[in-house]
Amino acid sequence: MSAAPLVLDDDRVFDADPSVRRIARALYEETRALPLICPHGHVDPRWLADNEPFPEPASLLVTPDHYITRMLYSQGVSLESLGVGPRDGSPYETDGRAIWRRFAERALLFRGTPSGYWLDHELHELFGIRVVLDAGTADLVYDTIAERLQSPEYRPRALYERFNIEVLATTDAATDSLEHHATIRASGWQGRVIPTFRPDQLFQVAAPQWRAAVENLSAQSGMAIHSVDALVDALAVRRAVFVSAGATATDHGVEEPFTERLSAAECAAIWERGMHGLATSRDQRALSGHLLMEMARLSVVDGLVMQLHAGAYRNHNRPLFERFGPDIGADIPVATEFTRNLAPLLNEYGNSSVLTLVLFTLDESTYARELAPLAGHYPSVRLGPAWWFHDSINGMTRYREMTTETAGIWNTAGFNDDTRAFCSIPARHDLARRVDANVLARLVSRHIVHLRDARVMAHALAYGLAHTTYKLDRRTPS
Repeated sequence: MSAAPLVLDDDRVFDADPSVRRIARALYEETRALPLICPHGHVDPRWLADNEPFPEPASLLVTPDHYITRMLYSQGVSLESLGVGPRDGSPYETDGRAIWRRFAERALLFRGTPSGYWLDHELHELFGIRVVLDAGTADLVYDTIAERLQSPEYRPRALYERFNIEVLATTDAATDSLEHHATIRASGWQGRVIPTFRPDQLFQVAAPQWRAAVENLSAQSGMAIHSVDALVDALAVRRAVFVSAGATATDHGVEEPFTERLSAAECAAIWERGMHGLATSRDQRALSGHLLMEMARLSVVDGLVMQLHAGAYRNHNRPLFERFGPDIGADIPVATEFTRNLAPLLNEYGNSSVLTLVLFTLDESTYARELAPLAGHYPSVRLGPAWWFHDSINGMTRYREMTTETAGIWNTAGFNDDTRAFCSIPARHDLARRVDANVLARLVSRHIVHLRDARVMAHALAYGLAHTTYKLDRRTPS
């Protein structure tokens, strides 16, 4: 049996109604070639610093992508067999071809999902594959990609340029040395790769690794840390280091976007319990809420955009977390409340003309009820795009439909790809541009928005809003 051809329809994602499809196609054509703004993601900066060839297809496209590994695990495929190494050093699959075959044999699992859509785009547009990936074509596709990866055109920096990326932000721990960013700047390469300040570990006072994280921060900042105030001062020092490396944003991952201002006595008591390993989950919630207030205060001072990713129950599968560690696809959305939780922070800093607070959620029920009204009122608040479980055709569409009537598009942050999967970046941006063009086309076809305004809006959604929200006019010092 001959292999099925892999074909990407020019009108994919667009409405079946020909009048809408025609407008969507025209709007998309005006945005498809715009540079990619990638203000939030998880690409390893080492790749762009070293600029070495990617080793082989599975280690690039399968093993590090928890969108893919979580789906395969849900169907009984072990993480070890996909190249994920256990913490204890137990054996795991290291044969890239074997991993790729397991993936290809189950490619049908990804039909109808964003991962399947992105993969088809990557295979067709990036690697020149013209057959559908399945068990019968696994080796052919593997060999084709492996051969491509050995050529200079497929090294990380060449791909960055081919993707037409204007700026790429990584996500880095507050204690990261940023050595790879320094290597990139010193190399003379013109690609703009900037860090993002993420201090999450230092907020988790009840976690076993919290004291070690504080000691690491002390070493990196050169400051003795003996109190919550000293912790904040050390974080401020590290923020300045990130700014000097080109950072324009911070990032904070929380299950609940709780904020409150603690008294000095409350801070001292929590600090003491934390130093003795006695802090409770209640202590952690309170300290995290206080530190988020402090991060907002510092953003008013240094201008760093503050991103808040809320609504993920991290490492839900405890046995898997203990065996493999975090980021294996076991983070699950939970119901999230913003209005009351953010009231303390927004009452202190929400009216600032300097603070930009970008809110992300995995709880779609909050879009119209809470997030759009908050962004439609507070000058500091912007809505991050549909994220993670909702960065799909229908998820992005629902997001626009549920927020635009109250917040408009100008109180949103455009699009970011939020990915570790470097090669999927163009596919993700292309999908977002198609979805937004289609949403706008529906408004035009119903005479709610004029075509001339839709053209301006499409450009903003594809490029301008992300560039403005993340203050990307701030340049990395040479």
